[in-house]
Amino acid sequence: MLGDARFSSDRSHPDFPWMRVGEAVFPGFRPSLIEMDPPEHGPARRAVAGEFAIRRIRELRPKVQCIVDGLLDDVLAGAGPADLVSALAVPMSGLVLCELLGIPTSDRQEFTTNTMVLTAHDSVDADRVAESFRSLIAYFDALCAAKMTERPEDLLGRLAGHQLFSGDEGRWAMVELCILLVVAGLETTATMTALGVLALLEHPDQLALLTADPGLTPAAVEELLRFFSVAELPLIRRATADVEIGGTLIREGEGVAALSAAANRDPAAFADPDTFDVTRDNRRHLAFGSGPHQCLGKNLARLELCIVLDTLFRRIPTLRLATPRDELPFVNGSGFSVSALPVTW
Repeated sequence: MLGDARFSSDRSHPDFPWMRVGEAVFPGFRPSLIEMDPPEHGPARRAVAGEFAIRRIRELRPKVQCIVDGLLDDVLAGAGPADLVSALAVPMSGLVLCELLGIPTSDRQEFTTNTMVLTAHDSVDADRVAESFRSLIAYFDALCAAKMTERPEDLLGRLAGHQLFSGDEGRWAMVELCILLVVAGLETTATMTALGVLALLEHPDQLALLTADPGLTPAAVEELLRFFSVAELPLIRRATADVEIGGTLIREGEGVAALSAAANRDPAAFADPDTFDVTRDNRRHLAFGSGPHQCLGKNLARLELCIVLDTLFRRIPTLRLATPRDELPFVNGSGFSVSALPVTW
């Protein structure tokens, strides 16, 4: 369904069945790429996709490694225990995004503060969330304007040279892209980092395989992505024609919700789907979606997860939970996650 052109992502259609929860919190936010249909979607997607190609993302490897090492230096400088969510997962995701977008070092503290409000798991006041959201929009508007003038050799600087990102309308499209990266990518990568560490600590046999053969890390990351599928919000589409799927007739105009988490635990697709197995051969999961709207940041997420898991267990081989699993603060918001992960060594 996600790759079928008969299902529309155009949220501007009056009959689109999109979820309106959070519309008041994020006023005016319409991330253009994820609401476009062909033929408009293709050129816009291609203009951005090159910046997230494997070649480009590999260029970030030294910086991501430096970020992870620096955060682990701080963790190891303490006596322990440490919370790997606040000390590693969240700041790593935020700092990598700063590198990607070319956010100046002097702005990173305020940027991090605002993004942490947006991704907070506790009951943050809606007015505070809206204020942080407006602050981010204003910041990105000024940042993108500067990038359009200065044209630095970074993601936004290169996009500024593309005709689709020229003028005031183009600048706003760049702002929307920045917001999309924050909303869609920041929390999910941080969550996968924390849950990935937890899963490996809970499955010492799988962790032993990984530490004995670091070459298994990419496979382990794919299995973690399948196993958790942290983005639990359904992918909503509107049928533009009568379509039959799995013996069910979907009428033109009806809405359809696709759940990647359910697909990734489908026994018809995966043998023993509830078993965590880093040696699993079938890695055709849908954690990043599918079709023309597949997650742009999938290569970056994979890079971050590979580096952080490999580095963490290499540098702290005696890592273990400091709190029993049943006392960990699991939460369900926009996705399944853990808001704190106390560890010791």
